[in-house]
Amino acid sequence: MNEMIRDDIKLSNAQIAWRAAQDIADGAYVNLGIGFPEMVARYQPAGRQAIFHTENGILDFGEAPPAGQEDWDLINAGKKAVTLNPGAAFFHHADSFAMVRGGHLDIAILGAYQVAENGDLANWSVGAKGVPAVGGAMDLVHGAKRVAVITEHVAKNGTPKLVERCSLPLTGVACVTRVYSSLAVIDIEDGHFVLREKLPTITLERLQSLTGAQLHITAPVVDLIVPDL
Repeated sequence: MNEMIRDDIKLSNAQIAWRAAQDIADGAYVNLGIGFPEMVARYQPAGRQAIFHTENGILDFGEAPPAGQEDWDLINAGKKAVTLNPGAAFFHHADSFAMVRGGHLDIAILGAYQVAENGDLANWSVGAKGVPAVGGAMDLVHGAKRVAVITEHVAKNGTPKLVERCSLPLTGVACVTRVYSSLAVIDIEDGHFVLREKLPTITLERLQSLTGAQLHITAPVVDLIVPDL
């Protein structure tokens, strides 16, 4: 069933990014996917500093520069201007992917078109409006020690993005461990969606109706509380 969700009863993109940022440990090596996932870097908790990696060959880049002060020789994989933290390093993109494939990243945070209950991820598509190729995401999802997804809970046409099986081309197989959606925080364990947190404004029954696979509950579900952003 297709069902739309009003904006006033779901998290904004900024709030989803904030929630995901709270689980990043101090000193973690992190790759953020192009676009929406890049927002996560804005919301690191006080006293914690992740070391951000970009596929085009920078380690430990900082915040975006003020408008008009960009150095366009310093960009991330999404072609956005970045700054450098003290001790930042540059390297060839082949070395960057060797870092990814060698298991040296603690977490990759990506967007998604679909996530299956067994952890399969589809975050690229084909056609006129599709992302033209899978790109480095296929390396990230199997090279990083942990893969998390940030996403709307349902697509713009109202169909679930959390499904039994992905119908779009796969980025990776059984790779996602946690989903931060606009309605809930959901882990993937033993081939199932396990509900950890949900917005207090939505019932479990409504949340299940918006999810394309069974939600399992193995412990008390915590209220998903985020600041106004």
